[in-house]
Amino acid sequence: MKQSGKVQFLFWLFSLSVMLYLWIIWVAVQTFVLGDATRSEFPEDRVALLFILYGILVLSTLAGTTVAIFINNKRYINRFGVMVILIFITFLAGKGFFG
Repeated sequence: MKQSGKVQFLFWLFSLSVMLYLWIIWVAVQTFVLGDATRSEFPEDRVALLFILYGILVLSTLAGTTVAIFINNKRYINRFGVMVILIFITFLAGKGFFG
C-alpha cells in the first residue's frame, strides 16, 4: 500500500523525534548519572548540546503535530501528543532533579 508524501513526512519526523529523545536521554545519563564523580568542573559543552537537542526536538515534535492536525491523521496526532507529554514529563523530572 502506497502512502502519501504527507504521511511519509510524518513518519520520518516522528522517527527523528524519537531518535533525538533517545539521544538526549543517553547524553544526560552519561553526563549526570554515569559521569566521573571526581570531576570538579561543570560540563558546559554537554549541557549546551542538551539545550540544542531539546530545541530541535521541540521544533520537530510541534511541526509533526501541526502537520498531523492539518491533514487530520488521528494516528500521528496521538503519537505526537504522547511525545509532547513525554518531553514535558522529562523536562519536569530534570528540573526537579537539578533544582
